[in-house]
Amino acid sequence: MIEVKGVSKKLGGFYLRNCTFTIPAGYICGLVGPNGAGKTTLLHLLLGLYQADEGTIAIDGMVYSSQEKQIHDEIGTVLGEDLFEPFLTLEQNGDYYGKYYSCYNREQMEEYLKVFGLEKKRKFGMLSKGEKVKCLFAFALSHAPKLLILDEATGSFDPDFRSRFFEILKEYIADGTKSVILATHLTEDLDRIADYLIYLEEGNQIFAEDMETFRSRYRIVAGESYKIKLLPKERIVHMEENNYGAKALVIHNRQGNYDSALQVASPSIEEFMYFFSKRRK
Repeated sequence: MIEVKGVSKKLGGFYLRNCTFTIPAGYICGLVGPNGAGKTTLLHLLLGLYQADEGTIAIDGMVYSSQEKQIHDEIGTVLGEDLFEPFLTLEQNGDYYGKYYSCYNREQMEEYLKVFGLEKKRKFGMLSKGEKVKCLFAFALSHAPKLLILDEATGSFDPDFRSRFFEILKEYIADGTKSVILATHLTEDLDRIADYLIYLEEGNQIFAEDMETFRSRYRIVAGESYKIKLLPKERIVHMEENNYGAKALVIHNRQGNYDSALQVASPSIEEFMYFFSKRRK
């Protein structure tokens, strides 16, 4: 579905370096990293809004240099900006922007608006932030995309709709022909639904593989610090000590070799990000 090879992009003083990954069809990919890590730059490259300085990007086997219209037809987006016209109604916005997509289905958008509790005759500018994101999500789904690219889409949702949102995403990829890239700071959501993880830090791709590999590669180890320090030094990514003991992110191996008194568990994405970002400090 998505193949990125050696992609780099320099924007002023920021440099996204050498991104390489493949996301198969039927996957939900979480894109995470601290502020300024390069998440938005990578999304803009995938959307063709930026042209890579180096490397190649293929979407469903197509490249922007020769098939830009076909690629845009296959991508549904929800970005942080308010892309719709504030003085048009929701249905008018759908019709206005839908003409740029060959498979736009007005009835499909109106059905999603109804499911999301939105009145099609309301003006977009009168919606709350969460309602605006719901409207953009309804439009993204209405033109039969093969890829959804969602940037911080869940932050404005109430808990009930967030659960429904993830149900829709799972239904969307269920036939194995479509994929989702979801950039979010709410990593607990990704722990539940993501099949693939991309972690960026200061423009560097730190991790970009499936969640099964992520869970098999790292462990959170807690207990007495001297027992953690008995592990090979090269396996300890970062350790923090306090009055009650210590906790560390470590690289796991098949042999295990942990002291029986240590607590060992797979890390959440949030734990991984926290300890990994501290390693050089």
